[in-house]
Parts: sequence; C-alpha cells; structure tokens
Amino acid sequence: MKKIINQKCMTKIPILKVISCLIITTSLVSCRFQEQADSNKTSSEVRDEKRVDDLNNNVNFLPTSTTNQIITHDGYVLSYSEKDEQAEWVAYELKESELNYNRNDFKRPFFIEDPKVKTGSADWRNYRKSGYDKGHLCPAGDRKYSMESFNETFYTSNISPQKHDFNEGVWNRLEQKVRYWAAKYDGIYVVTGGVLNGNLQSIGYEDVTIPSYFYKVLLDYHNGSYKMIAFLVPHEDSDMPLYEFVVSVDELEQRTGIDFFPAMNDKEETRLEKNSDYKDWSFK
Repeated sequence: MKKIINQKCMTKIPILKVISCLIITTSLVSCRFQEQADSNKTSSEVRDEKRVDDLNNNVNFLPTSTTNQIITHDGYVLSYSEKDEQAEWVAYELKESELNYNRNDFKRPFFIEDPKVKTGSADWRNYRKSGYDKGHLCPAGDRKYSMESFNETFYTSNISPQKHDFNEGVWNRLEQKVRYWAAKYDGIYVVTGGVLNGNLQSIGYEDVTIPSYFYKVLLDYHNGSYKMIAFLVPHEDSDMPLYEFVVSVDELEQRTGIDFFPAMNDKEETRLEKNSDYKDWSFK
C-alpha cells in the first residue's frame, strides 16, 4: 500500500512540474507577443501617444476640434482645417527647461507639407510672391531642444499667412513674453492660431485663409491651482502694450467655435474663462 501511495505521489510530482512549466512557458510567450506588439509600434507612434497623454490627462489641456482632424507631432498637437489650409489651433507645453537650448544652432530647413495630414497640408508655394510671411504658430525658437522637434515646426500645417510687420512686430513681442512667463512660472501650456471665421481673404492656388485676428491662450498649472490669460491680436502691427489685447477665453470661444478646455471641471472652467483680468501675470 505504501509503495502504491509513493508511486502515486511520484507520478503527481512530475505532473505538477509539467503544469508549472506550461504556465511559465505560456506567460513567457504572452510577454513576448506583447513585446512584439509594442516593438511593432514606431518610435513616433509611441511618442504621439505619450504626448497626447501628457497634454490631455495631466491638465485637461487639449481643445475641441471643429474639423475632427487632430495631428500629433513630437513638439506640438494641432487641429487641421482643410478648408482654410492651416491649423485652427496648435497646442503645446513650453517648459522652462526647453528654453535652455538657444545654443543649438540648427540649420533652418525648407517648409514642407505635413506628412500626417491625410487631406494634405498647404503647398508652401501658395505663399510665394503673396506678400505674406509664413508665420509660425508654434515658434521654431520654442522647439530647439531637439532637431526633430525644431524641423517639425516647418511643416505647412504649423504656419499661417502673416503680414511681415505683424510677424516681426507685435506677434514676436507676444512670443517673447510667452517665453518669459514659461521661465517665470516654470512652464505653461499654450494654444494658438488664427481666427478663421468670417468673410476672409486668401492667398495661393489652394486659397489659404488670411486671418484678420490671431490669438493665444495660456494656462499655468502650479501646486494644484490654475490661472489663465488670453490674447486676441488684430492682424496688423501695433506698438500698444500687450495687456491691451487681453480678452476673456469666453470671447475667443464665441469667435472661433472652439471649446478650449472641455475636460476641465465645469466650475473651474467657468471661473477662468469668463475672466479677462491680467493682474496675476507679470508684464514687466
């Protein structure tokens, strides 16, 4: 009887070992399949997913898209308007650490079409002899932390027709002030674009819309609290102080049809977006 029991025990032990081995093998195979699936993603796809997660989940950042064509790049996210041949908005985070790369003297690339825009972004030739600059929405100077991010700012999905004196004047002053605030407040979130509604003129054979106004919305999130400021700037040069162009986000939403912070707590969103007071922002 003892021998039979011992034999049964002896037969159970190898069986248990086999089952254990099968479980381990199955787990390893499953892990390998997952690793293979992850490895099949391009580095660009992985970065795109992380960028959207960073922007959208951390501070409920991304606006709505009225065109349903959101494009994600390494340094910014945009909503492309095919009928206007430009972005209705470009969104990005500007960190203080990203301002420390001015010594990166990258060669200025040619403007090219955005390979991610399925409908095709504007041909740069629309701007030739038009009398308008290829005005950056996400500035190249804000993306000098890597050559890839710098080069991506030269996609035609990231530009809009701008008068030269506007581009080099008041718009440049506002870009410089955004960098100042990014350094002062340890990073801010930026949404920018042209107001594309209304009876607007265009340039080129693809009818690239010329905005009459450009805007920026800035959001600072620090220690669990928000502050927000918005600018609406007529498309002409001006020597007026920048605070003269401050408007409420509610006004921008009415003009553009864009909901800038749809995932934010409604009470917080209402409080911030109706406010046009700039006292919390240093204009020194």
